Amino acid sequence: MPISYNLFKLIRPHHWIKNIVVILPVIFGMQMGSVQAWLQATVAAGVFCLASSGMYILNDIFDRKNDRQHPVKRKRPIAAGDITVGHAWGWATILTISALVIALVLSRGVFIVTVGFLLLQIAYTTVFKHAVLLDVICIALGFVLRAVCGAVAIGVEISPWLFICMFTLCLFMGFCKRYSEVKMFADVEAARNHRATLLDYTPELLTHLITLSAGIAIMAFLAYSLNVRTIEQFGTSYFVYSLPLVVYAVFRFAMLSMNGAYQDPTDLILHDRLFQFSIVLWMLMIFFIIQFGPALQDWLHCE
Repeated sequence: MPISYNLFKLIRPHHWIKNIVVILPVIFGMQMGSVQAWLQATVAAGVFCLASSGMYILNDIFDRKNDRQHPVKRKRPIAAGDITVGHAWGWATILTISALVIALVLSRGVFIVTVGFLLLQIAYTTVFKHAVLLDVICIALGFVLRAVCGAVAIGVEISPWLFICMFTLCLFMGFCKRYSEVKMFADVEAARNHRATLLDYTPELLTHLITLSAGIAIMAFLAYSLNVRTIEQFGTSYFVYSLPLVVYAVFRFAMLSMNGAYQDPTDLILHDRLFQFSIVLWMLMIFFIIQFGPALQDWLHCE
């Protein structure tokens, strides 16, 4: 198999979809009309694409033995022996250093956030991945740092709501991922060989954690929508009317994950058309509310 294809698999470019989170502050920071903001956020997203790929490789190096016990992950280049550990370390180093250099050129703030993200991922790979609950919390914090990087890149305030909504939503997605992993293994021994923490993540526990985190995430978005500061910032309370789309997307994500329709949340995001449609429709609705919500609200309330 060509080395170029193995390298493509190694860096997992399909997972770069996660880094769209970096661009969200452009929208919620009301910078949509700024070409510079879009450019800076896009470059920051590129930094996280490089950084996350470097960390994926690091994760695959450390997990190569356990990955060989997994029905899907055993096909990863390092686990399958298609790329040597030495070459993998080289590519991880190149990608990580490239991310840091570009981040430093962009701004000192972006560099600091990127370093924080890399340290978190290293801690996750070496320590926290093996700790129940802390593993998912680390994953969620990684997404928070993505959003923070976007805010820092374009120079807008880092809202507490950014942390609350992003953290709780990604906790939910992380527990859905663990549920999919648990259901994939037919017996306890297979699960232990791949990841020991899966023995503590029982389907019953994960069902409870998914339900709880989904409820908190939805309520966090509702609280953000009705918060006085949010209404003052955007000049409208109409965000709340996008709640049905949020609820549908969260519920569908949970349903498909728990039914085993997809092996990974990224696969779900990339391939489920109804989920994609709900997200696109929600984004269009948010864009419309930000652009025209105040005028529409004034028009509807005029005498």
